[in-house]
Amino acid sequence: MIFLAALVAVFSLVTGVIGATQRDATVLLLAVTGLICAYTTFKSPKISSFLQIFAAIFAAETVLFGVVFMISQVGMWPASLADYVLPESLPLTVAIFAILVYAISFIPVVQSMTRIGDRYFDASGATSVKIWPLPSFVMKERWLAIMMVVFLVVINQAQVGIQVRLSFFSRDWFNAIQNKDQPAFWSQLFTVFTPWAFVYIASAILEFVVASTLIIRWRRWLTEDYVSRWLDRHTHYRMSLAGGLADNPDQRISEDVNRFINGGQEGYGIYTFSILLISNLSSLVSFAILLWDLSANFTLPGTSIAVPGFLFWVALIYAGFGTWITHLIGRSLVQLSFARQRYEADFRFSLARLREYAEQVALLSGETTEKASLGRRFMAIITNYFQIVRVRKNLIGFTASYGQLSPIIPYIVAAPFYFAGKITLGVMTQTARAFGSVDSALTFFVTYYVSLADFKAVLDRLISFDASIAAVQAPGGLARALTPAARPQDIGLTGVTLKLPDGRVIVKDVNLQLAAGEPTLLTGASGSGKSTLFRAISGIWPIGEGTVAAPDGARLMLLPQKPYIPNGTLIGAVTYPAAPDAYDEADVRAALAAASLPHFSDQLHVDDNWGQRLSGGEQQRLAVARALLAKPDWLFLDEATASMDENLETKVYDILFKELRNTTIVSIGHRSSLIERHKRHIEMRAGSDGAFTLVENSVPA
Repeated sequence: MIFLAALVAVFSLVTGVIGATQRDATVLLLAVTGLICAYTTFKSPKISSFLQIFAAIFAAETVLFGVVFMISQVGMWPASLADYVLPESLPLTVAIFAILVYAISFIPVVQSMTRIGDRYFDASGATSVKIWPLPSFVMKERWLAIMMVVFLVVINQAQVGIQVRLSFFSRDWFNAIQNKDQPAFWSQLFTVFTPWAFVYIASAILEFVVASTLIIRWRRWLTEDYVSRWLDRHTHYRMSLAGGLADNPDQRISEDVNRFINGGQEGYGIYTFSILLISNLSSLVSFAILLWDLSANFTLPGTSIAVPGFLFWVALIYAGFGTWITHLIGRSLVQLSFARQRYEADFRFSLARLREYAEQVALLSGETTEKASLGRRFMAIITNYFQIVRVRKNLIGFTASYGQLSPIIPYIVAAPFYFAGKITLGVMTQTARAFGSVDSALTFFVTYYVSLADFKAVLDRLISFDASIAAVQAPGGLARALTPAARPQDIGLTGVTLKLPDGRVIVKDVNLQLAAGEPTLLTGASGSGKSTLFRAISGIWPIGEGTVAAPDGARLMLLPQKPYIPNGTLIGAVTYPAAPDAYDEADVRAALAAASLPHFSDQLHVDDNWGQRLSGGEQQRLAVARALLAKPDWLFLDEATASMDENLETKVYDILFKELRNTTIVSIGHRSSLIERHKRHIEMRAGSDGAFTLVENSVPA
């Protein structure tokens, strides 16, 4: 960017000298604007990476178009290309665009958008690229993304140029019709319209392919980024405890990321709005100049007072009025769209949860209650829906009226001049087309107001999701060390106090040393914080104070009372969280047999919903098979055998102690038979303040 800024500065200084020599105010204005552009380009490395792309494009075009313009300005442009001289406003316009990009980078909502979008354009990873007909090659993902954005911006600008050229075709064609000039009619059709139309169609196809590629690659990268940050360091679990900002994280990752980039099936996202804005701004400038020239001699209706660029001012006032009224009518749509996405996600989640717990609901005959609950959630959707309908009804009423009036206004204004013979039919139609293009560009917010409201709601949801992730990952709470104060192979808790999400203290001031190789049983009343203490030792419980120290590199595994059984093949469920091919199948079958599940050994590759197919006891035994395969250094069983009968529980513990000789087993349980299976017994007892502390009990020899 520094080199580009230097180029713009040199061009501006040379232009200033030429302008001063020729005493040309337009050239001097270009020189001054160019110097400002050089400054903003120099400062651009400090703004958003995404916006830097646009700033660089416009700065480069300032030099390119400016040099071409200055060549014609000093009389060095070839006479044979006289019809293709660039308008004097073009380099000035792109320089202003570059300055505007720098200026809007400081708008808070733009900064919020680009903070999310920039992650992709700052990516450091490499990717394989295949561009026909070249062979595959490797380059950084960010450079590929930048190249695609540059290409898409340039091709959109070229399409605006084609539209301007076709407006002149329209003028000449209708003049030929008015003059009954048959040769000119066919010449314009085949030598002007046909080739330019085919070029436009080819550019549209190419734009679609490149844009689709950019969008899916951007979505893939941003989705992986969100999934990674959501899952890393047990963030997803801590967010579920904290609640608050981020409801339905699954929807935010699966839907909101896509809608943020491209808007989904019917909406618009950061990419589409960026390209639309560039296209609209380019169209605005190009057709505004044309409209100004076409209406330079138009007078106020009923008077002889000439107003330079009369139709441009009409379009500006008309569009400003429409934008203001549209915002007044539709400003509540952002909050309503935000709420709609939450209500829809809550309803889908309730349906999915009902499917997951179908057996439990059926056993309790809870269908009537579930119907009522689903009805309430769906009623929230309906209420929100009609609130949106009410706002959009008023919005459509205004925008439809606005849209019906827009096409006829330029004809009404130009008609007196046409009927008076001052302009031709071709000029009249070209004026109407230019007015329509300027009005369309100026009423961008009128046209896309609903989509902008939806996009703002999506942006707010991703911002709150980021804030929730950052909040739970912030330092504080329990400290974690790699080695305890006593023996390095032990686990130590020092001054540990654990709290529930509502702030209530459940375990207070625990100082505990768990010795490696010493099986330990933890008992206590339900709700005494036993499971919470296990989760603190495992490193996933964030709410509390004190220090939990574990041996450096020790592998800890916790088996909860209700294990997680992923959908898919049985072998994937047994080896989880490792990959299905992490162990030999013979070892997996042996683990199932040891866990008293030999009858499932021939179904390892059966794809099923095993979480529903297996009983509670079978699920717990499958989790035991996982532990037999993983062979952790520390195994915590949180009532992991509660669904088994005592004989089966005894058998499972015998297998664990036999097969996992180098594993220290720490258990939570209520059965007295477990005491004799362990060498140490610790009981959680309530204190006078309601918080629980640890009491050491003797174990029978």
